[in-house]
Amino acid sequence: MSALTDAWGRTATDLRVSLTDRCNLRCSYCMPAEGLDWLPNDDVLTDDEVVRLTDIAVRLLGVREVRFTGGEPLVRRGLVGIVERTAALSPRPEISLTTNALGLARNAHALAAAGLDRVNVSLDSIRRDTFAEVTRRDRLDDVLAGLYAARDAGLGPIKVNAVLLRDVNDDQAAELLRWAVDEGFELRFIEQMPLDAQHAWNRDRMITADEIFTRLEKEFTLTPAAEPRGSAPAELFAVDGGPATVGVIASVTRPFCGDCDRVRLTADGQVRNCLFAREESDLRTPLRAGASDDELAERWVAAVAGKRPGHGIDDPTFLQPSRPMSAIGG
Repeated sequence: MSALTDAWGRTATDLRVSLTDRCNLRCSYCMPAEGLDWLPNDDVLTDDEVVRLTDIAVRLLGVREVRFTGGEPLVRRGLVGIVERTAALSPRPEISLTTNALGLARNAHALAAAGLDRVNVSLDSIRRDTFAEVTRRDRLDDVLAGLYAARDAGLGPIKVNAVLLRDVNDDQAAELLRWAVDEGFELRFIEQMPLDAQHAWNRDRMITADEIFTRLEKEFTLTPAAEPRGSAPAELFAVDGGPATVGVIASVTRPFCGDCDRVRLTADGQVRNCLFAREESDLRTPLRAGASDDELAERWVAAVAGKRPGHGIDDPTFLQPSRPMSAIGG
């Protein structure tokens, strides 16, 4: 079977699997305060279906890394079992989780025992009032407890993802980095992307990578990290000579589409060959109709083959995806 290679020579080896579109936070840059219309339960892939499609990707299509995402994957009741079965695949992929860390304190050790390798935690502020303003929930203590439990369980390296919002937390960049360095977490600042359910994203309001550097360099000396970036989305910098690093994911102003190695599977079984794609390829329907592993793999190969050279955010004809980030999977 062919690898997941597109017409531009890029090969997808990193699979992002969304386990749910539901989330227990209401981050202002992601969804409205009242939440969204969630997928009907029957539309969501079952645990067996998730594992089967992941197995096809790993065994037949060359995927080496699997990251479970949401929504919030910790609200998926079968998460530990899915991780355990994924860890048993051959060849065994690296397994990670992107989470808001609510509930991670209760599950970190079980996930580590099941085979989870590491976690990425979304956290935009360590100030209680700012956290509550961004997420519309007073749950900072639970997130911190989840981070510390993940560290105690050996789920490392622990990466913390932060989005800076103008006039909300953009004055806290250095504070957040100091905290992350002190705690031994790897901080990644992410430019706000046009993936909100409200379609209210405004480039002029976005905090750019250049602005992030300006804020950080008032308190830190940043030098390009020695390790090669490769296909990683984050551009890494040593903090005050290292060994601590900070990353900046500048998806909008410094796109890295030419090195992309990611492919996404939504919670309802659709392949997305780009985070910003407006087209999807359905695997759930043929899977439930009795398609063989080889037939499903062939559909997956065809879906990735049509990937565009770039996301096109700077193109005047760019249209935001109809699905928000919570329904796509990060």
